Amino acid sequence: MPVAAGFCVFDTAIGACGLAWGERAIVGAQLPGVDTAATRARMRQRFPGAAETHPPAVMQAVVMRIRAALGGYADPMLDVPLDMDDVPAFQQRVYQVTRAIPFGRTLTYGEVAAQLGEPGAARAVGQALGHNPFAPIVPCHRVLAARTGAGGFSAEGGVATKLRMLQIENAQLGPEPGLFD
Repeated sequence: MPVAAGFCVFDTAIGACGLAWGERAIVGAQLPGVDTAATRARMRQRFPGAAETHPPAVMQAVVMRIRAALGGYADPMLDVPLDMDDVPAFQQRVYQVTRAIPFGRTLTYGEVAAQLGEPGAARAVGQALGHNPFAPIVPCHRVLAARTGAGGFSAEGGVATKLRMLQIENAQLGPEPGLFD
């Protein structure tokens, strides 16, 4: 696991999120727990050597962008640097495809697998997304099960949180009207 120099917990439209950074990139992000204390405890568990501190300017900018995205502003955050040194190669590939899914759009686990050139790897894609250390910067909530099923979601609140995030984006499944139209 990459070493975190610091972390912060901050409010968003869906609850308190967390962000941890190293010397050169983000080492982890955290979707809300049941409350701020739970998010803080999860960040301390994930990054035991990191101090909770005010983020440096470059990380404060990322915090603001996450807040905006979770409030409905379309920001792909593709330029946000992520430290993936300890992330397995397959997961890195899954995260790269997932990061490219536009705001308000979705793919299925199978479609992500097909884009990877591994059409039989839908379950492996789901497992990789279940271990996503960078949500919502890697927007795993935009990947659904086949036949318009939500699939799983490992964040607090499970599928309800996933659907809430998609609703904020007024998500569409392919060229059809939004999931919530």
